[in-house]
Amino acid sequence: MCSLFSTCLSRYSRRALLLRAISDPNTTPQHYTSSMSANKRSLKRQREPASAGGKQPKPAGERGRESGGKQPKPAGERGRESGGKQPKPAGERGRESGGKQPKPAGERGRESGGKQPKPAGERGRESGWLLEQVKELRRDAKGCEFNKKRLRYLSSTQKIKQGSDGVLYWMSRDQRVQDNWALIYAQQLALAEELPLHVCFCLVPRFLDAAYRQYAFMLKGLQEVAKECKSLDIQFHLLSGEPGQNLPTFVENCNFGAVVTDFNPLRIPLQWIESVKKHLPSDIPFIQVDAHNVVPCWEASEKLEYGARTIRGKITKLLPEFLTEISLVDTHPHAAPQTAKPLDWEEVLSSLEVDRAVGEVDWAQPGTSAGMAMLESFIDQRLRFFATDRNNPNCDALSRLSPWLHTGQLSAQRVVRQVKREKNVSESVASFTEELVVRRELADNFCFYNHKYDDVSGAYDWAKKTLQEHSKDSRQYLYTREQLENGKTHDQLWNAAQRQLVSEGKMHGFLRMYWAKKILEWTASPEEALSIAIYLNDRLSLDGCDPNGYVGCMWSICGIHDQGWAERPIFGKIRFMNYAGCKRKFDVAQFERKYAAIKEISKKDTKTSV
Repeated sequence: MCSLFSTCLSRYSRRALLLRAISDPNTTPQHYTSSMSANKRSLKRQREPASAGGKQPKPAGERGRESGGKQPKPAGERGRESGGKQPKPAGERGRESGGKQPKPAGERGRESGGKQPKPAGERGRESGWLLEQVKELRRDAKGCEFNKKRLRYLSSTQKIKQGSDGVLYWMSRDQRVQDNWALIYAQQLALAEELPLHVCFCLVPRFLDAAYRQYAFMLKGLQEVAKECKSLDIQFHLLSGEPGQNLPTFVENCNFGAVVTDFNPLRIPLQWIESVKKHLPSDIPFIQVDAHNVVPCWEASEKLEYGARTIRGKITKLLPEFLTEISLVDTHPHAAPQTAKPLDWEEVLSSLEVDRAVGEVDWAQPGTSAGMAMLESFIDQRLRFFATDRNNPNCDALSRLSPWLHTGQLSAQRVVRQVKREKNVSESVASFTEELVVRRELADNFCFYNHKYDDVSGAYDWAKKTLQEHSKDSRQYLYTREQLENGKTHDQLWNAAQRQLVSEGKMHGFLRMYWAKKILEWTASPEEALSIAIYLNDRLSLDGCDPNGYVGCMWSICGIHDQGWAERPIFGKIRFMNYAGCKRKFDVAQFERKYAAIKEISKKDTKTSV
């Protein structure tokens, strides 16, 4: 009744205004004139016939509202919602019809694998434009002052001893020549003392659960590093074995005057640092440069941060100081009297003592050059979809840069600087910067200040308590590690995500959360769940054995950087996700079909090693 009454009253008021306007046109209200014009335009559109075979574009306010489609979310929601059903805004209730809705023109072609149309402002870019632009930016920044807050001395000695024969950069986490603050600083030291510059990498026979896939990607990237070093008159050395056993002897034999290295917050690399520090001669300066983070880990915070909300402001405040242009590593003018031993890279690859059942992938080519090409394609084709579609596994909206960022073949600082140059996609730039800088550096903070970063005992007290209370809860399904690795569960979405990890060495970011939480639900204890999730990620993913991976598993299973939620069986107060929730966010069946036929890793293959 109220609605009908309001409608009648509205019609009466408009009629009175119209009669008044006829008698005195100057009294016609402006909003009524606009309304009449809008009504005429609407009536005209209704009378016009639709073009043959063509789809009608949807009004701007309805784009992206199709059934099962991805809804853009505010930045604060970040895609980590529980699997519970989310209420729809009042204006959208009842709009889903169960049938597939036609996509608005702006969304056509966003699906994974489809060709992306370029915005008008980008159609003139030639392939390779990014690398040429970056070369010019580096040249312009040549000679810029190095920010000493990026480094810390690990030795009591800070002065290079006289009579030295060179400066050594021990490359570890950051496997690139350009955009590498550690190598930049090592070259500056060598130039100041007029000494040759050397780079070395220590190849350990095994590292955690990394398989041939990760080792091959790393070594082929290092092959490119060695080639570029040679072109710049910088000597590159590949040492075999544990750094603590080989590096100090190498330094003494070559009479190096200083050692510069990069930063890694993980347990084993920190042990390498301590071992090298212990065995280096006391008169050799040992310097560590954080070349991986935009804001150095020790500058961003001096303590373990609770979550993104506690570190975001600290990092944002320091970005003007640290998010600067990166100067060029140029041809070194002081040649070494002896050159490095030539390397047979095929022999190095064949000598690896790692699991070869996990082979290389086709989509990700190793090396900085390939990484820059992937960054260029992200900026040109996918960046504009990142804000709205990054949580839809069927949409090609992600950067795909994690393998190059993990190995240090790409600089995160270079990536974010180039992305920020794109002024027409500000929402996507902000969302991507949050992921690449704040969330990524939060992961380093967690691993650096919490040495139990890969163990349930490293979780918050509330999470340990709730997981313990529900550790004996009955599980409807229990799977072994082998069954999970081969995607042999009752859940076809989970199986598809696992097959993507096996075949491509990556898994969509949204599905990584679902994937890990289901392992908690389908194993006997939180400890077993975390162990299996970390094992599978480290063994199969190109970006495994990384702080981001450990924090991702700890977030999903142990509630790190999260809060308590409504209590439920098995999960306790850990955030819950389920299959029905995924169906509301994207077309689950489409993703399942894509990975339905991927071959499993056999039991025999998983044991294969050389």
